[in-house]
Amino acid sequence: MAECLFCRIVERTIPAKILYEDEQCLCFADINPQARVHVLVIPKRHVTSIGSATEDDSALLGHLLGVCAKVARDQGVADSGYRVVTNVGQEAGQSVFHLHFHVLGGRSLSWPPG
Repeated sequence: MAECLFCRIVERTIPAKILYEDEQCLCFADINPQARVHVLVIPKRHVTSIGSATEDDSALLGHLLGVCAKVARDQGVADSGYRVVTNVGQEAGQSVFHLHFHVLGGRSLSWPPG
């Protein structure tokens, strides 16, 4: 999708600080971090949100969550704790309509979130 910001990052037409990549996903530092560690985990294939995922995406979703845990370990926040968040729709705060998980850690995170 040429107009999708995250698809363009996958295509390398927009730069990003890439922290991990495999055949299915790409992980990069958020440009507006909300914690010391704030990494975005995205599928390389365009999926709009978890709300638009189908049963055929089950393996991909599981892989993405496993990568979230790997990123937390790699970034040194697995033992102290971290949060994995995905927003679905504009009212939930989704601003880029390409499925992505936020991995946040390195500071105390309150509940409920804003």
